[in-house]
Amino acid sequence: MTETIHPNVVVFGGGCFWCTEVVFKMLRGVMSVTPGYTGGTKENPNYGEVCDDTTGHAEVVRIEFDSEKISYRDLLTVFFATHDSTSLNRQGNDVGTQYRSAIFYADKTQKTEGEQFIEELNASSPEGKPIVTTLEPLGAFYTAEQYHQNYYTRNSGQPYCQFIIVPKLQKVQEKFSELLKKIDVRP
Repeated sequence: MTETIHPNVVVFGGGCFWCTEVVFKMLRGVMSVTPGYTGGTKENPNYGEVCDDTTGHAEVVRIEFDSEKISYRDLLTVFFATHDSTSLNRQGNDVGTQYRSAIFYADKTQKTEGEQFIEELNASSPEGKPIVTTLEPLGAFYTAEQYHQNYYTRNSGQPYCQFIIVPKLQKVQEKFSELLKKIDVRP
């Protein structure tokens, strides 16, 4: 008997795609995570152009997931818990529109659910900083260069991975254990 898969796609921009890629790869129901670029005006941008903040693209991850195993809402929950959605065009030391917090919605349902989720977050902490995550229609997606694919897996000993990515992974393992695949991603 073959398993029925219900694939869906979501694209998130939450700062550096090295971090977001490995976070979402940990989740059950996630079939693939691809770092790339979207939201800009230049066709086929490269990493240098995106980093120069001249193309309008964001560093993003394209997530293909099985909606029978993980919901879009669960993905939104992890997305908002693993980056700073209140900081405009900045994630830590990474500054520029390419690091913006963004949901690139594929359809009206994703847009509506994203809007509702942001409203709920803002209402849950009215005295806190407002969410600045943008909701943008998903346009062309450009896969990042090969050396960005599976970056953490291939470079887990690098200082950036140890100081920036590992704490995020630990947070996900602690807060979202019920959503994790049955693997250990610690270096």
